[in-house]
Amino acid sequence: MLFLATFFPTWEGGAGVYDFVGEFMKATVDLADLLGLHLVMSRNAGKGEYKIMVAAMGWATAELVMSRCIPLWVGARGIEFDWKYIQMSFDSNISLVHYIAMAAVVWMFTRYDLPKSFRLPVTVLLGLCVYKAFLMELFVHVFLLGSWTALLVKAVLTGSISLCSLFLFVTLVHSN
Repeated sequence: MLFLATFFPTWEGGAGVYDFVGEFMKATVDLADLLGLHLVMSRNAGKGEYKIMVAAMGWATAELVMSRCIPLWVGARGIEFDWKYIQMSFDSNISLVHYIAMAAVVWMFTRYDLPKSFRLPVTVLLGLCVYKAFLMELFVHVFLLGSWTALLVKAVLTGSISLCSLFLFVTLVHSN
């Protein structure tokens, strides 16, 4: 966060104008998350499936506690019901699937025995995982999507990335 605040200050442009370059650079900082995810998985002994699950569940739990738990706990306990808490819950589940897929892609990307035919699809999936939030924000801004539609698009994109990574993972594991 300190790195983001120092090198990528907030956008001071006009209202309604999207800072494409600034948001792209902020999304690029997420590459450091992948490095941390790789370090966590490389330090743990065990089969690849366990490494992926432990790293993804740990990351998703930390993200849930730090960004969603307090607003959900404080806001959802109120007397008046609001749909944003249901959306927040769905978004948490979508994020969990995304983190599991991202951990699997990082694990596949760092394997020394990755076949050459898998290198391009795994790299593309890794890029999509890193820049998914940026692409979603850009898509919502360009097409002026509502919150439920944006959540649906996020679910479809995450599902597509997850199914592709699952296909590559199963193919890679069963080919060895």
